[in-house]
Amino acid sequence: MRVSVVIPTYNREQTIARALRSVLAQNFSDYEVIVVDDGSTDATATVLDEFAETIKVLQQPKNQGVSSARNRGIHAATGEWLAFLDSDDEWLPSKLTQQMDYIKDHPKDRIVQTEEIWIRHGRRVNPREVHRKRRGWIFPHMLQRCLVSPSAAMVHSSVFASLGLFDESLPACEDYDFWLRAGVRYPIGLVDEPLTIKYGGHADQLSKQWGLDRYRIQSLVKIREGLPLPDEWRHALNQELIKKCEVYLSGLRKRMRLDEAARYEEILATTREMLEKPG
Repeated sequence: MRVSVVIPTYNREQTIARALRSVLAQNFSDYEVIVVDDGSTDATATVLDEFAETIKVLQQPKNQGVSSARNRGIHAATGEWLAFLDSDDEWLPSKLTQQMDYIKDHPKDRIVQTEEIWIRHGRRVNPREVHRKRRGWIFPHMLQRCLVSPSAAMVHSSVFASLGLFDESLPACEDYDFWLRAGVRYPIGLVDEPLTIKYGGHADQLSKQWGLDRYRIQSLVKIREGLPLPDEWRHALNQELIKKCEVYLSGLRKRMRLDEAARYEEILATTREMLEKPG
């Protein structure tokens, strides 16, 4: 079974070679590498030229965001399975092999990720309990924070036909949105070994910015209104939506962004009403 490795990148001249070398060092042989350069303005394109004989590069004329880049890679993929790698992360050599071995043992699974090694500011750190990866029908556990990492995940091509692609209207938290939608319809498999190295602490990481909860709120409302959920899951979603709305509203009020706050007060009131209704 062929694997298409999709790597979105934007201004990652310092790390893209490391990511590519980790893919080309895999002890799994049946794969293609698709790099989507999302309008880089640094020397990323020059670095990619060094790998021209072993990878396929798709150029986007201007920066359109990671969802757009991933989606373009998905459209270009020819493999039955797709594996994603952020251009500042890397894999250990047996990552793809162990995931494919898992699939052979669990042929009905359509999504499988690996455990991770976390590097922050050049030092290894241990994830907290709240970040612990789980397997199976884990949707309720994914509501607080994203428990699936794109760099660790392998997805069957049929999943995108069922769910759609990454939401390009979300400038951040697009992974939270996609994996939540996936968790509604699919169990999440897990190779219980750290085969993905995930780097953090970059100055330009979106996760450092205030206000990202607005995108998570948008995602939760979309899922609540657009996907059939068991009552227990819907209840858990509404509870988490209330928490995120309250946190975000507090920040908006401190910043005197009262017009924006009014929209989230309405979402909060509607969600509280839903929880108060019997059944």
